[in-house]
Order: sequence, then C-alpha cells, then structure tokens
Amino acid sequence: MMQHIDIIRLSEKQKQQLITLKRKTGIENWNVLCRWALCKSLADPSVPPKENIPSDSNVEMTWRTFAGSEYKIYESIVLLRSKKDLMGENIHDFIKIHISRGLNMLLKTSFI
Repeated sequence: MMQHIDIIRLSEKQKQQLITLKRKTGIENWNVLCRWALCKSLADPSVPPKENIPSDSNVEMTWRTFAGSEYKIYESIVLLRSKKDLMGENIHDFIKIHISRGLNMLLKTSFI
C-alpha cells in the first residue's frame, strides 16, 4: 500500500540546524532549506543510518509547503528511494532521516 505524506514534523536538533543554515545562507524559508537537505541526502546513494528522530520541536509544515509546487515529483522520488533502500520505516521517518543527514551534510560543506 502506498503511504501518503501529509505533515513533516522536525526535531529540536533539526530546528537548531535550520537556524544555523538560515543565518549562514540568508535563506528565510525553512521549507527551502529542508528541501535542499532532503535532495542532498537523496543524492548520496548510501542508505542513511537508522535513527530515532523525535518530533519534539514546534516546526512542522504540510507536505505541499515543504515540497512546493513540485510536491508530486518530490513525493514520487521519496517513495521510489524508500522502496529501493528497502527500509522498514514509515515514510515520515524515512524523510526525517534523510533531512537529518542532509542538514548535517549542508552544515559541513565549505561553500555555505
């Protein structure tokens, strides 16, 4: 059965990482930074380590806000990758794991 993506809820750690990226880049919208993080992680062919990432911050957004006008394309990419990686997580955990890895990758890059 195909899972539906509705709300993205982030952890307090992810929120703090977004605040740092926002300050470094000047990009005001967290959904844009989250999309960058997701894409950066999905571009890495390795499977991210499984983590239990809480939804303990006040940062949440609808999937359409997160993904923008191309939400159907992002949803297809995420669903295809989750099947490829054969990860047993629900789709929301899968996305949070990739956002987490992507945020870490973006914070470590020298061009930001």
